[in-house]
Amino acid sequence: MLHKKKNVLEVFAENERVNICAPMVRYSKLPFRELVLKYNVNISYTPMIIADVFKNSEFARESDFSTNANDNPVVVQFAANNGPDLAAAAELVAPYVGGIDINCGCPQKWAVQERIGAHLMSDPEAVRDMIRTVKARMDTPCSIKIRVHQDLKETYEFVKRAEAVGVDFLTVHGRTRKQKSTEPVNFEGVKLVKESVSVPVVANGSIFSLADAEEMYEKTGVDGVMSARGLLKNPAFFAGHDYTPWECVENYVKLALGYGTNLHIFHHHLMYMFEDIMCNAERKTFNTLSSIPAIIDHLETHWGLDVSKLI
Repeated sequence: MLHKKKNVLEVFAENERVNICAPMVRYSKLPFRELVLKYNVNISYTPMIIADVFKNSEFARESDFSTNANDNPVVVQFAANNGPDLAAAAELVAPYVGGIDINCGCPQKWAVQERIGAHLMSDPEAVRDMIRTVKARMDTPCSIKIRVHQDLKETYEFVKRAEAVGVDFLTVHGRTRKQKSTEPVNFEGVKLVKESVSVPVVANGSIFSLADAEEMYEKTGVDGVMSARGLLKNPAFFAGHDYTPWECVENYVKLALGYGTNLHIFHHHLMYMFEDIMCNAERKTFNTLSSIPAIIDHLETHWGLDVSKLI
């Protein structure tokens, strides 16, 4: 059944501040996206999908993208290095999503070697071509997710070029491609991007709490903030929870079991959520559990989980 999704530009128009769940390899799948939308997240992203593989492979399409009426609004993030591949992949999902995003920030070596992800930060013409091609073939909003350059003049020129060909909004991670996640975010770089374009700008990087989000808004004036690791640890922090509340754990278990999630992802999501609320001894035990029944049994025994109420 076709589920028409909310256009993400409407979300920016309706909200002074927009909370966003970042694209995360393996982790921002349907059950987790649906979970965070219950806790004051306004928009969620799929994991990065390789556009040429997606358009050519039915297996990839079935395994990489699933959605439903509750997964709304959702942005599909594609990795591509040319307009035709990107547009062909985007057309396949356009009826089911509220936006299409181009990954221009993945710093992994394999991505750079494939001329996708952060490689695109040094190829603004390829990015312009992809935006133009998508905009010419569909009405779905098109965004880019970038990092700052070492020389912020390059970042300024990059976003101005993207704006000139019709990018609808953009997300900027406040670190360069070579910086580690432990290094400070460049607030000035993010602020420069916000002040340089007239489209909505989202900030990404070290958003772990409402206080972090507030600091980003105050220092940069952006329209939204995006979190990855912060939401993994506490999917409810945008709703004002300092730690993952138990009902959030219950909700995740219900969604994950209902939709079907592999052991690795199921276990890791729960390990992240319990990181700050389990004692060290219990966490060591929990982290060694090697099957979904064993995990459920542990939650029933030690946390009072009632699976019968979740089904």
